[in-house]
Amino acid sequence: MAVAIRKTAAYATEDLLSMPDGERHEPIRGRLVEKAAGARSGWVELKLGAAPLAFCEAHDLGWVLPGTTDYRCFSHAAGRVRRPDISFVRKDRPPGGELPEGFSIVPPDLAVEVVSPRDLASELEEKLDDYRAANIPLAWVIYPDSRSAMVYRSDGSMSRVREDEDLPGEHVIPGFRLPLGAILPTASKGPGGSPPAAPGEAAREG
Repeated sequence: MAVAIRKTAAYATEDLLSMPDGERHEPIRGRLVEKAAGARSGWVELKLGAAPLAFCEAHDLGWVLPGTTDYRCFSHAAGRVRRPDISFVRKDRPPGGELPEGFSIVPPDLAVEVVSPRDLASELEEKLDDYRAANIPLAWVIYPDSRSAMVYRSDGSMSRVREDEDLPGEHVIPGFRLPLGAILPTASKGPGGSPPAAPGEAAREG
């Protein structure tokens, strides 16, 4: 998930969509949040999108979409827009088999967030709550600093993936597996020779 630069003014969804640089923002609780990706998170997002894009195009499975894609598919929160850093939509999902010109009212089959150190845990949890409410089958949350990821499923189950393990496409992208370490920057060593943990990661694991 991109680094969030928070603004205090309240904006409606239509205000966001009509802004010249609206693709850089996301409305959260009536505020406009600018999604400014850090260099490392942006690099991980690019790598993370490239592998499923090549796989899905080779097997004609559907569309892998970037973080500027609007999803307005949340019946529990009218007008809410979410922009996963990466998303995937199976080719049989959009009406007529075509992607819309504007925002999508069809939830993605996979939503991916890449977490930056400045991201607020509360905002990430709100996104995941929205993804669960929209019954998105699969969500990946990537933690570059702790070199790990969490996999969330619509049935409520979850699992942790470490850098020497694979991110699974499961039933959403059948046959696809992505080695997590392949999309992470070279690890910097912390005290004792281990990569430093992201803030809060040690507490969650304990």
